[in-house]
Amino acid sequence: MIKKRITWLLFCILSFAVSASGQDHSEAVARFVKDNGIKPESVAVKVIDISDGKVIASHNAGAPLVPASIMKSVTTAALLGESGIDFRYQTPVYIDGPLDMGIVRGNLIVEGACDPSLNSVNEPGSSDIVREITEALRVAGINKIEGEIIVDDSQFEGPSRPDSWMAADFSQSYGTGSHGFNFEDNATGRKSVERPDRIFINRLKASLRNAGISVDSKDLGEGKRKQLMQHVSHPIDEIMRSCMMRSDNLFAESMLRTYGKLKGGDGSTEDAASREYKMWKKKKMPLDGVILIDGSGLSRSNRVTADFMGAVLTEMSGDAYYASFFPLAGQEGTLRSFLAESPLDSYIAMKTGSMKGIQCYAGYKLDEDYAPTHAVVIIMNDITGSRDKAKKAAEKMLLEIFDSNIDPEETENNE
Repeated sequence: MIKKRITWLLFCILSFAVSASGQDHSEAVARFVKDNGIKPESVAVKVIDISDGKVIASHNAGAPLVPASIMKSVTTAALLGESGIDFRYQTPVYIDGPLDMGIVRGNLIVEGACDPSLNSVNEPGSSDIVREITEALRVAGINKIEGEIIVDDSQFEGPSRPDSWMAADFSQSYGTGSHGFNFEDNATGRKSVERPDRIFINRLKASLRNAGISVDSKDLGEGKRKQLMQHVSHPIDEIMRSCMMRSDNLFAESMLRTYGKLKGGDGSTEDAASREYKMWKKKKMPLDGVILIDGSGLSRSNRVTADFMGAVLTEMSGDAYYASFFPLAGQEGTLRSFLAESPLDSYIAMKTGSMKGIQCYAGYKLDEDYAPTHAVVIIMNDITGSRDKAKKAAEKMLLEIFDSNIDPEETENNE
């Protein structure tokens, strides 16, 4: 009798251990791969228990696939690690000639700092740099600028977009370029603006006229600069959170270029992506097959693996600010409808990534205190069937993995 009880006790302990350690999740992953309507080689999954680093679910985790916008979580991680949360963009404004009886015998120069939030209509927005400059000139007693208004974006070299972006996206607001000087989201409505500096200059000239300050626009060359003022952005964590919640390509591209500049580079996208890759390599991230082209994921030439994404997420999981950037399932941003009103509503926080034929997720499973417990990566490429079917398959898999009350056969029968 005692022997039977001991045997039963050992059976119960072993059963609990298997359940708690997540060794049974291969079946949930297999069902997901079977049910999503995508070729298995075009799908990757990785779920890591952050507490001990154990992989509790995996499929095709070393395959290089197109990440779409989950690339923003990589860019954000890189910049946050370099800048810290207290970083703010600073856009200086100069005059480069002597001030004589209210007249600047030179130019007014605005030096671009690649701030993507400058006069943005999106959160966190910014104070109005046009009004700030106008007021600074008024306070300084300046009523005329003999020279020109110049926007200097030379601190950030290279083209505003990577060569691999699709030309069809250029005219759209989501495909606008990132410049040394960005203004009002580099867009008007849903259309991209190629020269945001020109819109800014026209806006500033109108403001100065209304304030009784004239601009002669004479070609005087450039002289020694003297700072008049500087525009300061909101803290970088607010800009990052806005980028991740809204999946803003301009914000992400500007953050990548900012990362490169802070690392001592020329501020170009290409140089910044190269420096980011080297940083991840130094951190011993699994980089086989990984190709980093841009900051937003709009380039279809980007390649990541679930191994790489899982490693980045695990590396960053201890940073409470970083974890807070990810939209909550069923509640926020691009994840508002995902897992809504399910047992995982608000307990999954992930960045989504989608473009034609692609649907991706990367983020965390959270505990009751909204602290990450697991890193979660789901990458789906080459979707030829229903995107909605692929999303539902991903939801079902996560519910099976993380909610012990879910009966796989019951969810299968309810579809």
